[in-house]
Amino acid sequence: MNPPTLRPMTMADYDGVIALMHQTPGVSVREADSREAIQRYLLRNPGLSFVAEDGAALVGCIMSGHDGRRGYLQHLLVVPAYRERGVASALIEACLAGLEAIGILKSHIDVLATNETGQRFWARRGWILRTDLRRYSFVQSGGDNV
Repeated sequence: MNPPTLRPMTMADYDGVIALMHQTPGVSVREADSREAIQRYLLRNPGLSFVAEDGAALVGCIMSGHDGRRGYLQHLLVVPAYRERGVASALIEACLAGLEAIGILKSHIDVLATNETGQRFWARRGWILRTDLRRYSFVQSGGDNV
């Protein structure tokens, strides 16, 4: 296997990223992951989401953005055959470097309570589980809020 290369995610990557999401246990695909929503996200946060490729094969991805104060990392995914090879760390560092370049120094990641693998992954990398707050969500359209 060649070392994967990283590049900014584009809408041309959408189908591959969604397929990767569907194949990854612990990751949910929701209405907010529609083609239109992801396009808005990438346009609002240019150069902050990345894919990892081995040749023409998509082997990892991560999305990130910000609210002007805090960064938010989402959907870190790496194909199992490429795990434990530094791909996830490289994707995370690309996002954090991009956020830092625009003055965003603190970032968050949401991990489903049922995703124990994800929880262990982030904890091993020094990310701190916040127990002092609760996140509340609301869907304007009345759609699924899980």
